[in-house]
Amino acid sequence: MYLHHNIENDLVIDTEKIKRRAMMIEQIKDRFMTNGYDEIYTSTFEHYDLYAKMNGSVNRREMIKTIDNSGNVLVLRPDITIPITQQLAMNNETLTKDLRYFYMLDVFRQAELTNEYVENTQAGIEYFGYDAPEADAEVIAIAAHLLQDLHIEDFKIEIGHAGFFQKLIEKIDVPQEDLAELIHLIQSKNVAEIELLLRDLAIDEKMKEVMVALPFLYGKPDIVLKKAKTLPLNDCLRTLIERLEATYEILCAYELERYLTIDFSLINQMDYYSGVIFQGFIPNIGRPVLMGGRYNTLGNYFQANIPAIGFAANVELLLDGIDTKEKEEVNIVVLYEASEIKQALQLAKQLREKQIKTVTYDKGIDLQRIREDAVQIFIEKEKNYILLDGDKIPFQTVQGIIHRLKERT
Repeated sequence: MYLHHNIENDLVIDTEKIKRRAMMIEQIKDRFMTNGYDEIYTSTFEHYDLYAKMNGSVNRREMIKTIDNSGNVLVLRPDITIPITQQLAMNNETLTKDLRYFYMLDVFRQAELTNEYVENTQAGIEYFGYDAPEADAEVIAIAAHLLQDLHIEDFKIEIGHAGFFQKLIEKIDVPQEDLAELIHLIQSKNVAEIELLLRDLAIDEKMKEVMVALPFLYGKPDIVLKKAKTLPLNDCLRTLIERLEATYEILCAYELERYLTIDFSLINQMDYYSGVIFQGFIPNIGRPVLMGGRYNTLGNYFQANIPAIGFAANVELLLDGIDTKEKEEVNIVVLYEASEIKQALQLAKQLREKQIKTVTYDKGIDLQRIREDAVQIFIEKEKNYILLDGDKIPFQTVQGIIHRLKERT
């Protein structure tokens, strides 16, 4: 259900949006299932400690907390990837085969500065076991195909690598507040302020050169990857670029290159991402409608080695971004002479099989009982006809009716 809540229990129900939402969810599920992903669920209530011990995951102040009868602190599900990985790790210290899962689940967050709490549905996939460019490309391609399924053509998927920035900073000694500021400046592509901040930090000059270049490493993948190779990088960073390059080549085989952008300044706030990261944008929505990436190290929190990659799409944002110009719903009323009831009922059955709303009445009924917007079809002994704009238009078959209705629209 498409709902919005706050402390005062305001409630808005948009029934038309609910219908479109249900249809969209089925489309998304079909996309996931036909790619070999099986549906799974996680508990609505999770232990608070599951998230509290993981720095850089979910903001603790955004969690909606409660206490059970035993005094344990629980939270309404704020994330899906973490509990799925935990459950998998409990049964598999090391995976011996690939596992593909998808989910359609609600997540709950408390807005820090308002009384509102947010309940939204996430549609996502998790691909466990296979750490290779082919797996990275598969997951990104599914995200792109999902948007294509929803007839969103002008979308963009920005791709980066979480490991690139992590490797840049792992051997430098920088105060935490300066590091946070550096991340913010790189994400906002504020080159002048980056240079100013780096000037006073004890960082190798070659490293500074790379950091200043990050905001410029944005655009068409083939051009950006070529430019990145010209920077003074160590072997580890070059290997990461080669991994991105291999992933991009496979995405080209999917014929998705026109939707892709490489962004080396893309830094995800979830610390557990370790490899390729990406986010999807669609017209008229000012923030990502889907986000994902590779999180090979998340299993380490649960004493397991489980390579994985996945993404989650925000169903409500997708719904807001879709063109809502739906075809006008057709309602048909079949009015028949008593002697022609069998023919009328057969016609109504055929129309319903075409997913057209149809009701039947004896033509002697008081017409005020009929919807004003309904298209009237008359089945009489002498002739059959549709009444459109006051004109009696004859027809022979159901296809003839559908043809006339299309002409009308």
